[in-house]
Amino acid sequence: MSLQVQGLCKEYSTRSGSLSVLRNVNLELHRGEALAVMGPSGSGKSTLLHLLGTLDTPTSGSIRLDGKDPFRLPERDLADFRNRYIGFVFQDHHLLPQCSVLENVLIPTLVGKGNRTEIERWAKQLLGHVGLSARLEHRPAELSGGERQRVAVARALIQHPVLLLADEPTGNLDRHTALAVSQLLLDLHRQEQTILVVVTHSMELARSFPRQAEMVDGTLEAGGGRS
Repeated sequence: MSLQVQGLCKEYSTRSGSLSVLRNVNLELHRGEALAVMGPSGSGKSTLLHLLGTLDTPTSGSIRLDGKDPFRLPERDLADFRNRYIGFVFQDHHLLPQCSVLENVLIPTLVGKGNRTEIERWAKQLLGHVGLSARLEHRPAELSGGERQRVAVARALIQHPVLLLADEPTGNLDRHTALAVSQLLLDLHRQEQTILVVVTHSMELARSFPRQAEMVDGTLEAGGGRS
């Protein structure tokens, strides 16, 4: 399984004309590979991640995941594809405050079919992996920032996604907690053999990845591996 991006461009219409955010981005990652994308604010990092996650539509170019072009799918099928194949971890955890930890992790599974007993067992197993077995019935307000982000990581993996995307996953955390969450993210990525793409301002986080790249004025420039 692989992620293949070819000639990806994204433009937005503004009052002063067309604004080019991404220019001819090319990328190929295979299952089990992980990439950290760095770059200053406004360089196109988050736009790239939103396109990879099918949350936005490219102006031109193509994205293929597991051999499929999601943008050729009808809207409902695209939503199903996104839910099944892609997991998201955002800077803000986006947990539902009225739901328990376990319920938050199970949310992506509510629209699909499957054995609910097995799905709940997997959710509890994931929460065990992230060190939250004792917090299943807690609400987000009862958790620390690092614990909330660990719930978000478990939720992102509940559907066994092919592609795992993380947008500044440690941006709101202190250094110690950030290191713990980033290591957890990489460990679970290796365990599940996802394709992992993280955008970050953190050089420390990026250096923990086997591959790095940098967004420069809307283009993706390959970096070296881990030294």
